[in-house]
Amino acid sequence: MANTENKEKVTKASGGENLREDAKEIHAKARSFLSRLLDIREDTDRESTVEAVQRDISFKGHNAWILIFSIFVASIGLNVSSTAVVIGAMLISPLMGPIVGVGMSVAINDVDTLKRSFVNLGIMVGLSVLTASVYFLISPVKEETPELVARTYPTILDVLVAIFGGLALIVAKTKKGTIASVILGVAIATALMPPLCTVGYGLANAKWHYALGALYLFSINAVFIALSTFVVAKLLGFPLVRYANSKRRRRTAQIASTIAVIVMIPSVILFVNLLRKQVFESKAREFLSETVRFTGTEALKSTSSFKDKTIDVYLIGNRVPYGTIETWQERMGEIEALKEAKLIVHQGADQTQDIDRLSTQLRSGILEDLYVKNQEALEDKDKRIELLESELSKYRGDAFSFSDLSKEAKINYENIEQMGYSNLISTNFDRQDTIPTFTVTWNSSLNNSQLKTEQEKFEKWMKVRLNLDTLAIKNVR
Repeated sequence: MANTENKEKVTKASGGENLREDAKEIHAKARSFLSRLLDIREDTDRESTVEAVQRDISFKGHNAWILIFSIFVASIGLNVSSTAVVIGAMLISPLMGPIVGVGMSVAINDVDTLKRSFVNLGIMVGLSVLTASVYFLISPVKEETPELVARTYPTILDVLVAIFGGLALIVAKTKKGTIASVILGVAIATALMPPLCTVGYGLANAKWHYALGALYLFSINAVFIALSTFVVAKLLGFPLVRYANSKRRRRTAQIASTIAVIVMIPSVILFVNLLRKQVFESKAREFLSETVRFTGTEALKSTSSFKDKTIDVYLIGNRVPYGTIETWQERMGEIEALKEAKLIVHQGADQTQDIDRLSTQLRSGILEDLYVKNQEALEDKDKRIELLESELSKYRGDAFSFSDLSKEAKINYENIEQMGYSNLISTNFDRQDTIPTFTVTWNSSLNNSQLKTEQEKFEKWMKVRLNLDTLAIKNVR
């Protein structure tokens, strides 16, 4: 009995060992597969990458002119709200070089390259803003287009695009044989040029908040592209620049590290704040659509302010009881992102009071919508009336020139001496009709047979000429 139990224990132990060995083998194979799939260190050309980055930093001659022309193209695209034109301008713009140079030089402790990158970046930004300002000063179109407004403040999506776009850019640059399509795609996705053009628009039209917001958006994109370059260069083990003086090397490393920390901390704080704002606004919209409901009441407008931690909703219709509003507030407190927010409900006892309590902007918006709808209805009715009048004119025979018709008739029928036209209104006391009636006086020298032939031919010609089935012809001799 004891031997049997011992055998079972040994069997179980050996089975457990086999499972652990199988698990380790599967884990090792999975790691090997992922390593072969994702490892880029072996295919990274570090020396060529650094040389290429340093070569792209230079900003003079051809690059300067290409930038000027591409800025003009982008400004035109923003001015007419053409996305295709803006994308085309981003494809030809050499804006990435100095920004990638900043990230790479900090990663490898190259002070000279860092200085050169900052100088060229400053020249690039200054030249871009100056070119855009000149264009928008001379442009006759001054209105704000959707393409311009979209570049006036960064969102969490802009930050994420800059991060992942920057990572894709530097990974493409480090590969042996640079992937050009990736670099072009990143140039479009990160959208460095449109914000600089918007800065020029703001300066040219004295809209300072536009200029500051667009410059802020450009700075965010540039910082995160540089940070992405810094991170990838460190992970791939790019060699540090060696200095003969070890003290200088240590000082350079300290300066580079300090710059990286100074740039990184505000960027992380900004990213967190933008993320919180985006989550707040998203949860506020979700809360309003799912929770703020009451029978006989309609929400006309809703706004949310992350800065003030308030959610305003304007209601019209039946008055919502205070207890229901308190219930809404309690449910809002259960949502983590809206826990500190305050729900402000604007409503009145009836519809008139509701509208009076709304902001002037909202009231004008409602009136504008009503006006547009009425105008569309009137235009539709006018078109229908015009169509009916046209059809009626054809039926009555008004859709032709009597002068031209009479000249044609005289050319085709030389024996006509006189011709008249009128609309004859007739009735059989059940229905009233308007019949186009022509009076034709023929040459008296025609005999009866000739006259009859001419009259029949003339009547057939008139029906075909006027495309009318119903007409009357009175013949006079």
